[in-house]
Amino acid sequence: MSDTLTLSAETRDRVGKGASRALRREGRVPAVIYGNKADPVGIHVSERELYKLLMTGHFFNSVVMINGERTLPKDVAFDPVSDRPVHADFLRISEHATVTVEVPIVFVDEEEAPGLKRGGVLNIVRHALELVVDAASIPDEVQISLKGLEVGDSLHISAVTLPKGAESAITDRDFTIATVVAPSALKSSEGEAEAAEAE
Repeated sequence: MSDTLTLSAETRDRVGKGASRALRREGRVPAVIYGNKADPVGIHVSERELYKLLMTGHFFNSVVMINGERTLPKDVAFDPVSDRPVHADFLRISEHATVTVEVPIVFVDEEEAPGLKRGGVLNIVRHALELVVDAASIPDEVQISLKGLEVGDSLHISAVTLPKGAESAITDRDFTIATVVAPSALKSSEGEAEAAEAE
């Protein structure tokens, strides 16, 4: 389960471009907390603290406590030149709210996939799954086994065991997560053999 992260913030008295620029010069990032049937609140947070949380690798699928309020990060805008965070949005949530988050996929059991042992290549279609989960139990990752996959096999969401209480946010189709494809050297030798047989 993802850790609960903490971020201290101060409320913003002024909004607008000028006020935001002044905050950024002081090493602060303007942000907003909204949702949960309450008025949006303009805040500013330490750029250094925010950057440290962004570098954890699971910022967007973690609950972030801001001054005692439970929030879920929704967006962070970055400066296109300096790549520094310039604005952040946080969604206010209750303790057991149902939330939609992107959870990274970790592939396991590669050594038990005959297709990969024979030189097949794992073609990853999705690196994360969009899941609907309880805010109190957001998983850090979803482990997906590659056991038994042959060259030409596809791995679909229907074959994945999701963490307890989690559901896929996409329910209208059985989408592909990964495929095992033949390496190009194997494909070309097969193609040459087929061409020789045709002659």
